[in-house]
Amino acid sequence: YNISQAAYEHLACFKDRLKELLTYCLVVGFDETGFRVLATGMWLHSYSTDKYAYYELHVKRGQEAMNDIGILPDFKGIAVHDFWKSYYTYCCKHALCNAHLLRDLIFIKERFEQPWSEELIQLLLKMKAAKAKAINIGKSNFSSSTLKRYQDQYERIVQQGLKENPFKPPEKKSRGRYAKPPPRNLLERLDNYQEDVLRFFLDFKVPFDNNFSERDLRMMKVKQKISGGFRSLKGAKYFARIRSYILTARNQDVNPLEALINLFVDNTIGDWLTRDLELFYAE
Repeated sequence: YNISQAAYEHLACFKDRLKELLTYCLVVGFDETGFRVLATGMWLHSYSTDKYAYYELHVKRGQEAMNDIGILPDFKGIAVHDFWKSYYTYCCKHALCNAHLLRDLIFIKERFEQPWSEELIQLLLKMKAAKAKAINIGKSNFSSSTLKRYQDQYERIVQQGLKENPFKPPEKKSRGRYAKPPPRNLLERLDNYQEDVLRFFLDFKVPFDNNFSERDLRMMKVKQKISGGFRSLKGAKYFARIRSYILTARNQDVNPLEALINLFVDNTIGDWLTRDLELFYAE
């Protein structure tokens, strides 16, 4: 416990640098998962890139937590997430996780047997493959004609789905929203957020899905599965900050054991973060 506490205190500056770096990044994956502390449900928020990983605990999941953590309010890059509406309260570009979208489309296909969903699944996978092929041959973007061709196919499928799933509001309700069938809800999302769904295709820097953020949360779920949760809020906070340090070190090709030794021996922690910050400021 004393070692964890000392590491947590040593990493205070590292945490501040890491949060500042994530604010300047071009593309960041955002995710959150339930976390049990003292048998009470809390939320672990994750902020990830291919180089950095940051975790922070909060009692809330939505905008209040995001404001308190302090990365999203100043973030101006592209936020990759799973359509949790709280993210859309921030003035940045958004990219929706297509892994989540594919699962929704598979559900519509199997539960409601609607052909448009299978057609859209195949189109998205085709676009993903086309992007991977283009990157392999050294391209950094598609031509405007190629983009238009795929976007036209997307719009045709979505509009066909909307025609097959018309929605006429029933008689006026005294309060609340009108309930819509799942296919209609998904189609309206696909229609209204087309640019965010296809962001991965329009901008090669954006990934197809948010799996890299979910991968960074996997160890946290394993920890809970083994221990059942944390017995103190301090212990949970210690674990989240130390895990941020270890995973970021690994992503920077720094041996995690060497990083931990460095933390206690000469405390020259996060020198790679200082260099990255200087580069961001220079740009």
